[in-house]
This record gives sequence, structure tokens and C-alpha cells, in this order.
Amino acid sequence: MMVSPFDRWNIKSSRGQDTVLKGIIRGVKELIQPDELRNRLEWSVANNKPLVVKEGFDPTAPDIHIGNMVSIRKLRTFQELGHRVVFLIGDYTGLVGDPSGQDRARKQMTKEEVLANAETYKQQIFKVLDPEKTEIRFNSEWFEGMSFSQVLELTSRYTVARILERDDFEKRYKAGNPISVMEFLYPLMQGYDSVALQSDIEIGGTDQKFNLLVGRALQERYGQKPQVVMTLPLLVGTDGVEKMSKSLGNYIGINESPQEIYGKTMSIPDNLIYDYFVLTTEVSDKKLKEVKAQLDSGSVNPMELKKQLAFELVAIYHNKSEAEKAQEDFRLKFSKKEIPEDIPELLISSDEPLIWIVKVIVASNVVSSNSAAMRLIKGGGVQLNGVRIIDKDYKVNLAQDNVIKIGKKNFLKIKWNK
Repeated sequence: MMVSPFDRWNIKSSRGQDTVLKGIIRGVKELIQPDELRNRLEWSVANNKPLVVKEGFDPTAPDIHIGNMVSIRKLRTFQELGHRVVFLIGDYTGLVGDPSGQDRARKQMTKEEVLANAETYKQQIFKVLDPEKTEIRFNSEWFEGMSFSQVLELTSRYTVARILERDDFEKRYKAGNPISVMEFLYPLMQGYDSVALQSDIEIGGTDQKFNLLVGRALQERYGQKPQVVMTLPLLVGTDGVEKMSKSLGNYIGINESPQEIYGKTMSIPDNLIYDYFVLTTEVSDKKLKEVKAQLDSGSVNPMELKKQLAFELVAIYHNKSEAEKAQEDFRLKFSKKEIPEDIPELLISSDEPLIWIVKVIVASNVVSSNSAAMRLIKGGGVQLNGVRIIDKDYKVNLAQDNVIKIGKKNFLKIKWNK
């Protein structure tokens, strides 16, 4: 007998409902509106009809990192409950550029760049999502055929006053920084995606809250039931300061080698361990409680928890066998004491805790120019805390202990001269 995909949501059992809801809201920062979510789930089961759960991504870079995967993993939660997951690639919104969190206009991308990046997204998301149950859509489907009169009609559904309430626009407006009309259109375009897909639930990072709420408003004005909005925290990068970003070099890419994923995870600050377990892994709630209790009591060396975290991440984006190999590689590297005990200090003067790694290398006097430092990075000759740095834009967090290896024999402890 075929089992309904919604069988896990037993409307006759409040305990069953609460268990499912607990899994859905794990790691969620804000839910608008909780009652609407429960009502829609109940309606879905009663009618044996899946909800439309969407998330949009503008393909502005070719690679996806584990910070991007926080919300994608939430899509999988709904997928496992039998709902219709739509991974929306913003090939049209990507041409405009999301102004969220920006103090100036983004550089416009070409259509060729956007489409090339979109292809890599389609490959990478299936490390978590089920390809057989994932609907990939492009918002050019509805925007490309819009006439100018239809664009004007869309703009009539929202006011300039509401757009200016958005924090980044408000700051730029007060500072006298230019805001293009095209940027004003971005929230309307993202909001209209929800209208076109008739979405029941939209997921996004906390920086997307305004855009997601525009979707709710537009759905109402087009006669649809407004979507439930679910925001998730922005994952802090390996530097422990800024949100994870390729441009800051503080990311863990899901396409990176098992050794790189493992090593980079081992370099995160201790205060991020619990958040990483919650937002980036599949460990049980029982395990999460254990991790939190151990961190709060100091009963375990944080290094041991990082090893467990690193193992989980490699297993997710590669497999368990590769995770075991990466763990053993890391153990052997440090058991051989490749890092000497008596290391000279390199004092770095900086007003800010984050500093470009190229500047650190030049300050060591091992090389004399930025270009030489970048060549050294490109050649694999730079390691930070035992992890090879391959990103020339990487930022070193001076607020934590760091050991840098430059070339074959030059080890230095980096110290911050505030």
C-alpha cells in the first residue's frame, strides 16, 4: 500500500504535528506567520496536495558555500515532507543585482556571466537536494516576455515610500548616495516571482526579509493568499567576524576538496562551533544539546568538537569514507608536529581585525611585493593554521591566534598590534 508523502504530519496527533514543526523551524531566525504555516500544513494533508516552497538565488558567483546551503538545507526538509520545492534561479534579477546590504549600486553582470554561474548552481545544489523532487525554474520565464505596460502595471502595485523604508535604501538616500530606478525595481521583481509561482512559503536569509515581505504584499494585490516567510541566519565566516562570503575569503566551498573543507572547519573560532552544528549539519537535537552543554561547561576541548563538525561537513558534501580520510590526514599532519614549537612573532599593526593575507605575507619580508605574495598563494605556498590558502583575497582575523607558513620553512605567529 502506498504511503502518503504527508504521513509524517498526523493531523490527529498534536505531538506528531509538533515534531514536524520542530524540524521545520530548527535554526530559523524569524517566521511570518507561524499560525499560517500550521494552517497550510494541515490544509496540505487534508487535501493530499503539496505546498509550493521556493527560494531564489541570483547566480552572481560560480560557487556555492556552506553559508548558502543553510537555507537550501531547509528546502530539503520540506522536500522530505513531500512538498513541491522550487529552486528559482534569478537569471533576470541577477542582471539587476540585489541591493540588499549594499551602500552603493552593484556592478551589473552580463547575461553570459549569469547563465554560466547558473549552470554551476544546478550541479552543486544536488549535493543536498533530491534532483528527482526539485523543480528548477528561471525567472526569465515571466520577465523576458513582459511588455513595458506590464512592467508599469507591476510598479503601480507598490509605493516609493514603502521602498524607501528599506534600511539600505534609507541610508543611501540620507547620505546623498545615488539609487537608480532599476534598483527600486529589484524588490518588485523578487516579489513578483512569488506571484508567478503562487508560492505558499518562501525561504531566505535575514538580509532578504524586506524582499520576501514585498512578495507577500504583491501576492495579496494580485488576489493570492500571501506566502509564509521564513528567514534563516547569515552564517558567520571562518574569520569569526563577517558573514561568509567568497569576496572576503572566509568561506568553505561545497565543491572544495575533503581536506580543504576539513581544514577550514578546524580554523573557525570556538564561539561559532554550536551555530555551525545547528545551521550546517544534520546531527540530532540530542547531539546539539550535548554540544551546547559541553561548550557551556568547558568539559571538552573545543578542538574535539571541531573535529566532529569537520567530519560531518565532509561527509555531507563528499561521503563518509572521504571524511575518514580527511580526518586521518589532519591527525597525521599535526602528530608529526609539522608546526615547530619555537616560532618567531610577526607583529601586524592594524585598526581593524581583518587584514588582507597578502599584506601579512609582505610584512613577513619573505617576499617584497604584493604580486610576489599572490604568486606564492597561487602556487600553494601559503598555509594558515595548517590549512593551505588558495584565495588571494583571504582576510586574516587578527583577533584570534594564527600561525602562518610562508614557503617551505618560514613559520610565524601573527600578533595584532592594535
